[in-house]
Amino acid sequence: MATTLSNTPSVLFDLHDRVATVTINRPEAMNALDPETFDGLAHAWREISENPDIWVAIVTGAGGKAFCAGADLKKTIPTQAGNAGSAMANIFQPGGRGSLDDGIRVWKPIIAAVDGYCLGAGLTLLSVTDFRVASEQSLFGLPEVRRGIFPTLGATHRLYRQLPHAIAMELILYGDNLSAQQALHHGLINRVVESDQVLPVAQEAAARFTAGAPLTQRAIKESVIRGHGLPLDDAIRLESMLAFATRQTADFVEGPKSFAEKREPHYQGR
Repeated sequence: MATTLSNTPSVLFDLHDRVATVTINRPEAMNALDPETFDGLAHAWREISENPDIWVAIVTGAGGKAFCAGADLKKTIPTQAGNAGSAMANIFQPGGRGSLDDGIRVWKPIIAAVDGYCLGAGLTLLSVTDFRVASEQSLFGLPEVRRGIFPTLGATHRLYRQLPHAIAMELILYGDNLSAQQALHHGLINRVVESDQVLPVAQEAAARFTAGAPLTQRAIKESVIRGHGLPLDDAIRLESMLAFATRQTADFVEGPKSFAEKREPHYQGR
């Protein structure tokens, strides 16, 4: 049964079979992110990161029309330039910016289940996930520039690193959308399915992750993300350090042992 981790009903949280499901629950606003929702997401990231019973997470949106249509501009962006400082300062507090930016520092696998609009801050949220399932009707974009707004929260840099140069710049500077098939073609998402299959396919992916060795998965994800942008020698050194750490775990023993015994491994996350 879904619950909330903070005092807002706009982010629902469910934990079942080591899989946490985080649902942005503002369908009446196309799941746009207001300050309370930012705060709810920040609480969710912390719970996912710190709870040892969680091995993988799914993030999705309620209502079937939007994963997340971006920040709620009525509540997060001022109508007059003179108010910009205080309004933006609120976004960059731990309950705001952290709720998106910290997602990439959750070393557990994160799956995005997208059905509908994935725009602005919603696309930024997508960019910190590891496996992405979307419906045919989904659209992906950064429309901020069309309103004279600079897309922040890491959006421009993450998309530039995840898409080819020309595609990223078109998306960022035009403010146009990519269809689900275009997003798949350019490698922004992993799967395109019918709307009613988005969550089931995401759950199947989660089951594959939970069948693996969680400490090794986390070490690999950390190595890849932290190593990105490092000089190659430093990245390889980091890789070696994290690989060595995994060799001290019981799961490292269980993997080869199960192979030798011709059975499926039983990983315990220790």
